[in-house]
Amino acid sequence: MNDFETQVQEFRKQYDRVYREIGKVIVGHAEIVHGVLTCLFAGGHALLEGVPGLGKTLLVRTLSQVLDLHFSRVQFTPDLMPSDIMGTNIINETPDGQRVFSFQKGPLFAQIVLADEINRATPKTQSALLEAMQEHSVTVGGTIHRLEEPFFVMATQNPIEQEGTYPLPEAQLDRFFFKLVVEYSTREELSTIIDRTTKGEWEQPEKVMDGAEIRKWQALVRKVFVAPQVQDYAIRLILATHPQGPFASNVTNRFLRFGSSPRGAQAIVLASKIRAMLDGRFNVSFDDVRKVYAPAMRHRILLNFEAQAENIAPDTVLNEILADVKEKAPDADKVLK
Repeated sequence: MNDFETQVQEFRKQYDRVYREIGKVIVGHAEIVHGVLTCLFAGGHALLEGVPGLGKTLLVRTLSQVLDLHFSRVQFTPDLMPSDIMGTNIINETPDGQRVFSFQKGPLFAQIVLADEINRATPKTQSALLEAMQEHSVTVGGTIHRLEEPFFVMATQNPIEQEGTYPLPEAQLDRFFFKLVVEYSTREELSTIIDRTTKGEWEQPEKVMDGAEIRKWQALVRKVFVAPQVQDYAIRLILATHPQGPFASNVTNRFLRFGSSPRGAQAIVLASKIRAMLDGRFNVSFDDVRKVYAPAMRHRILLNFEAQAENIAPDTVLNEILADVKEKAPDADKVLK
């Protein structure tokens, strides 16, 4: 077994430990937990959508405990200003009586940031978060301040409270690696939740890894091999979301206004690499690509009026695209030489 294979096995062990520790607090929602961890180890950010009270805030707080990272929570409201999250320059008086500006850091200066109800903030404040997510830095008073690595934003939004909300623009949605939809708990899960919260059976999670180890695994993910034909499959799945494009499927031309940017392809390939590693493989399969397609793409496609009128969900369109796009393109032998 070579060094890379040894590292992959170690990553699987550590990932399983993190997942088990989170499971001491979070009941069920396995796909959500896996999705959030995938975003973290891919170096991306996660957007969670679901009704209140399903454990979204508890999940990210538990994650910060297990990973021994500095955690910060920002409750987004319509009156929240960019300086409230980034920080601001304040005047301090030195011992010799001089007045100087010093930078007071805002809640963005953490390693895991929970942006709660992000769609309640104004576009001005949302755009301030955009720079932090993309550049891992904030600019205040013409000075760039770097954020501590690893830097991970997990934002939540409520799908049912439309009053007083500002929908996220496509440019900001594109910065999120995955969009994860949090569903209601099952009968068995609710029973476990009630036992834990009303009988004092709550367990405290243990710390498993720190920031330095997370950065090591993020670098390892990028070393996983992707065969040309698998990469081409992911590319054609992206191109299939472009209306009137050469690879567009019928459902795309009928129900979509806009398709995915290249970030969608990057997210699919990185997430597929993590799935391959967790399965003990050192190369990405077609099935890996299919499994991560929906969470990587559901926020990157824009439905047209006809789709909204017929109450068509983004996942419905994506599933039809998956069914239409073949693993091997007709011109693969010529293109992939």
